[in-house]
Amino acid sequence: MDKKIILAVAGSGKTSLIIDNLNLEKRFLLVTYTISNTRNLRSGIIEKFGYFPDNIQLYSYFPFLYGFCFKPFLSYKLKVKGIFWDFPPEHTFKKRRDDLSFYLTEGRRLYHNRIAKLLQELNVLDDINERLEKYYDCLFIDEIQDFAGHDFDLLKSLVKAKLEIQLVGDFHQHTFDTSRDGTTNNDLHNNYEEYIKSFEQMGVRPDTKHLNKSWRCTPTICNFITENLDIEIYSHKSNTSIVKLISNPKTIEEIFNDNTIVKLFYQESTKYACFSRNWGDSKGENQFQDVCVVLNKNTMQHFKERKLSKLVPSTKNKLYVACSRPHRNLFFIEEELIKHHKKTNPKTQKALSN
Repeated sequence: MDKKIILAVAGSGKTSLIIDNLNLEKRFLLVTYTISNTRNLRSGIIEKFGYFPDNIQLYSYFPFLYGFCFKPFLSYKLKVKGIFWDFPPEHTFKKRRDDLSFYLTEGRRLYHNRIAKLLQELNVLDDINERLEKYYDCLFIDEIQDFAGHDFDLLKSLVKAKLEIQLVGDFHQHTFDTSRDGTTNNDLHNNYEEYIKSFEQMGVRPDTKHLNKSWRCTPTICNFITENLDIEIYSHKSNTSIVKLISNPKTIEEIFNDNTIVKLFYQESTKYACFSRNWGDSKGENQFQDVCVVLNKNTMQHFKERKLSKLVPSTKNKLYVACSRPHRNLFFIEEELIKHHKKTNPKTQKALSN
């Protein structure tokens, strides 16, 4: 059985590749992390076939984990009442791993980041693989870079199933985790080469060439990302575009008020009265022609010193996501220069007026 991981770059056609590999003959299981990407895949499948075929099943990650992996084997036995989405209280780390209260709240809800560990503890991993083999011929997992914690250990088991397996993701777009729990796989995304080796050790063949060019970003933007973030990315395009830090106050105001240009903030984008997103939340967005990335104090300092590649990985990855959104031009603005547009907290405004 062919088992491979395709490591892609932003805008290279990850979703299209998955959809292109679907047919009406084999039985496919598709798993992806985010709800938004589930929608993208569903739309693409319907566009390809004209309807959603019965031989294709599509899950976002936690419905797959809970509905396909947990419920058939353990739901009745443990009588759980759903999933607890906050992180477990600190005192639970002291509990033994064979103590069910490590996995369940007092209200019998499963801690979301420990479901995969519970499956391992109760010895149902082989049962899950048998179930996969019974119902499917192919397992495709998108956004593989977001698997972490105990969920990455579950992945190691899933790839042993006797299926055709295709994993797709962009290591450098690792901005969210399926789960975190203490130190479990907490260094997984520290090094690209070691990350690839972890899949080779599972018997999964890495492919770093198939999707290494972006259909979205121009060569100008790709060069900026490669040179400044130290993330290698190439373009299928030949046209040039603008990548520029805007400092002219009049131009800044024009861009801020232009609702055809999305403003991407490190965080708290909703506090500004403009068309905006947060850097990490823009992942998967493909509709923007021009993008304005707003740099906070820390990232602005790194920008000026040409040290963006030295940002902590979580920040650098989110900035990479933001910089790789436009089809055309990429502008940068210092957040300090638009602070006057920040919405005032109503309670603060009332206090100031008294």
